[in-house]
Amino acid sequence: MKRTDLLAKSKEDTEFQEIIQDILENKEFQKTKEFKVHGNTTIFAHCYTVSYFCYLSCKKKKLDYRSAARGALLHDFYLYDWRVPNSHIRPHAFTHPMTAYLNAKKQFDLNWMEKDMILTHMFPVTLFTIPLCREGWILTLVDKSCATIEFFDSIKLKIKEKIFNIAK
Repeated sequence: MKRTDLLAKSKEDTEFQEIIQDILENKEFQKTKEFKVHGNTTIFAHCYTVSYFCYLSCKKKKLDYRSAARGALLHDFYLYDWRVPNSHIRPHAFTHPMTAYLNAKKQFDLNWMEKDMILTHMFPVTLFTIPLCREGWILTLVDKSCATIEFFDSIKLKIKEKIFNIAK
């Protein structure tokens, strides 16, 4: 990688942080560090990763990368572990987008795109909530990709733990 590429990446990383800083500093959003989403990944880590890749994708495609970064960061802003019985309204896959939106709306001024991204990110699971913007489609794809990787990483970790327990 050329030095100029490193400088550009550093500039993008700084810009990304500036765009989402108020969300990261929010006390309610900080609670997402307490809950797991896929395997051992926290909601916070998942949302941060999804947000970063949405930001980069949208910036490269000359889309609204600011709204994409913010909407993606807030897409799973629910404050419970969906695997714990009676911790939330079931079924989680269908209801958590509204929970995330209501939590985000209480804490932040959302534009129409951020609202749409949060409410529609589970498409096609939620058949009747289709993203209305390209940024929303990108979030839907990035979210599913990150969730898949996190899921398989957790399986790999469980297999390693079983192997090492057997070897002891």
